[in-house]
Amino acid sequence: PASGLPSAPLLQSGAERSGAGNQTPAVSEAGTVLPGYLVVIISVLMVTLVIVVVAGNALVIMAFIVDKTLRNQSNYFFLNLAISDFLVGAFCIPVYIPYNLTGRWMLGKGLCKVWLVMDYLLCSASVFNIVLISYDRFLSVTRAVKYRAQRNITRQAVLKMVAVWVLAFLLYGPAIIFWEAIVGQSIVPAHECYAEFYFTWYFLLSASTFEFFTPFVSVAFFNLSIYLNIHQRNKNGNASAEEDPAAISCPDTTSCMAPGRRTPGSRLSRDKKIAKSLAIIVCIFGICWAPYTLLMIIRAACGGECVANYWYEITFWLLWLNSAINPFLYPLCHSSFRRAFSKILCPKRQSVQPQMEAQSC
Repeated sequence: PASGLPSAPLLQSGAERSGAGNQTPAVSEAGTVLPGYLVVIISVLMVTLVIVVVAGNALVIMAFIVDKTLRNQSNYFFLNLAISDFLVGAFCIPVYIPYNLTGRWMLGKGLCKVWLVMDYLLCSASVFNIVLISYDRFLSVTRAVKYRAQRNITRQAVLKMVAVWVLAFLLYGPAIIFWEAIVGQSIVPAHECYAEFYFTWYFLLSASTFEFFTPFVSVAFFNLSIYLNIHQRNKNGNASAEEDPAAISCPDTTSCMAPGRRTPGSRLSRDKKIAKSLAIIVCIFGICWAPYTLLMIIRAACGGECVANYWYEITFWLLWLNSAINPFLYPLCHSSFRRAFSKILCPKRQSVQPQMEAQSC
């Protein structure tokens, strides 16, 4: 969601952002020319972000190609997240960089709409994938026996993955494509690229409810439920009514102990690690998404007059930063993924690791 700053906020004056006068590259909000070294620093930071997002998520995708043991339901959701984040780094950010540095959209109105659809779609899909992963972990802890019986049903996983993309598109895609035709005019000036509903606060509030507020509450709920489940086990002597001592689900199958050798203590330790990782997920998700969502709604409600552009720009880049964090926050904390990464990055040093290796997050 992101998308679509009316201009390049870091590099344009207020008059230029409103569409008045000629747009001059590399100027600040005060209208002064930015120092060359600052332009270089900004460019380097943007390119670095692209490299981290693309490389990190490409590694996750490649892991599925080189290691067949990763191909189970919960890990397919990591793949879905990696695909959406990879495309953010491979398409959305690179297309935005020249627009950000020059303050002019030079690719035409058609490509503008394509970029907007892709950016909103991919960012929304990333959020929905995070919810799906959190829900999957929630089931693995609180409904272990039933979850284990269904975890290898690939068809269900694929349907959930497809649903993520369909819902992500429906949230903003039709509005981006048809808004201008419905209202009968465009509010976007020439050489700028942003969504027609950019200043429609009630639409943004409604969409944000499905894109941020509901997902955030859901992920927080899953984390709290897991914590309460663990707390109840402690009260009941590390036992859980939902679990069979000989069968317990684990988000990382290859790193789980064999059923016959699991103990209540090992199950409790594993679930504590899951709860800890979910708590980190909630915090990072909130930090990356809440500032943008709130400022976007406020900005639309006051017609862009009450929020300084540089604040909006900072929150805007936080969304894309989330796509760089996700590969390290999710798959990297699973020992099976780390072994797959080792196969890719250090094939000569790859050694067989014990299958009883404990999950680290």
